[in-house]
Amino acid sequence: MQGGCLAGRRHRATAWLLLVGWVCLCLPLTGSAADSFFAVRDARTHLSQGVYLLDANIDFEFSAEALDALHSGVPLVLKIQIRVEQGREWLWSLTVAELSQRYRLQFHALSDRYVVQNLNTGTRQSFADLEDALYALGSVREFPMLDRRLLDAEKDYMAGLRAVLDVEELPTPMRLWAYVSDQWRLDSEWYQWQLRP
Repeated sequence: MQGGCLAGRRHRATAWLLLVGWVCLCLPLTGSAADSFFAVRDARTHLSQGVYLLDANIDFEFSAEALDALHSGVPLVLKIQIRVEQGREWLWSLTVAELSQRYRLQFHALSDRYVVQNLNTGTRQSFADLEDALYALGSVREFPMLDRRLLDAEKDYMAGLRAVLDVEELPTPMRLWAYVSDQWRLDSEWYQWQLRP
């Protein structure tokens, strides 16, 4: 009985070593992802009827590997993360609000169309080419970000915005590879601006 358990452990250990070895061998072949990036170009808010509305422009440049997956029928989930923090003199910033908008980008080979679905609202848009789909994804307009009543007029606040490719939404085998590949690290830096109560 013990011999069978020992053999099973050896097989699992061998399988893991082979997987790790394969990943290590393939890593140098992935190439640089320097030509792929997400970047928030600008973001601003204005107050309307007691609510801060967000306008932003985000550039989405996917890696060759991500584009291959998209055109092979793998949907890509993008997150636009927003946070508002109150600055404090002696302590770290206090997070006042955090929210996330999630979008699914999918290519339908039969119709030769790119579909963008807002996963928060369920609304869908269809585009003839990828450039138009990415432009629509990156054009945030009049998004209701925060109720003014949550802010204290005597305090200082910073708003932040970033865009992220959600690798957790990839199919499991692809997800394992995405954890170790630069081709799938497509997160923008936080873009910050002052939010005036």
